[in-house]
Amino acid sequence: MTLRLRYVASATRHRDLPDSPAEVAVVGRSNVGKSSLINALANQRQLARVSGTPGRTQLINLFAHPSGGTLVDLPGYGYAAVPNRAKAGWQAMIEGYLLERRGLQLVLVLVDGAIGPTKLDLRMLDWLRASAVPHTVVATKADQVKPSKLAGRRQQLAAACRLDEGDVYWVSASKRTGLDNLEAMIVNLLGSPPPRARSMPSAR
Repeated sequence: MTLRLRYVASATRHRDLPDSPAEVAVVGRSNVGKSSLINALANQRQLARVSGTPGRTQLINLFAHPSGGTLVDLPGYGYAAVPNRAKAGWQAMIEGYLLERRGLQLVLVLVDGAIGPTKLDLRMLDWLRASAVPHTVVATKADQVKPSKLAGRRQQLAAACRLDEGDVYWVSASKRTGLDNLEAMIVNLLGSPPPRARSMPSAR
């Protein structure tokens, strides 16, 4: 399957983006593989900019789906070699979007499956729970976990994120592992926008 997406706009404020009837946002650490995952879902190499330097995504980037819904790539947090003042601006940008964006159905929090959630990831999850923003966890780089250790890593990552194992999507952008299930969930949200929930939906 392929998530058909086209680039629409970028902005530093969500108010400057076109309205959307239904939107899914992607957030995570600067080197967790957000752009690579979006490109893999869309089967396009350069739809979202990929860089070896963490922190290159510095704007809110919006991509349209044929259903009329949209997917948003938010700036990564942590590790970016930029001034603290810029990082503070990114935090305000992300929080403003997550709290105020109309049409937002779900936030995909990307966590590196090879190393598990960092303190920054757990802080983001706690903030989303406290702010009643619907979200679920996507574990990236599943191909970097040895098959013999995958079951244990699934348990550890889910427990650290305070989730059931079935509530975490495990994917690999390079091997295309798990993309079909993730895409089906995204298309369902973008194609048939329900009223915005106030609790975290199950990932399965």
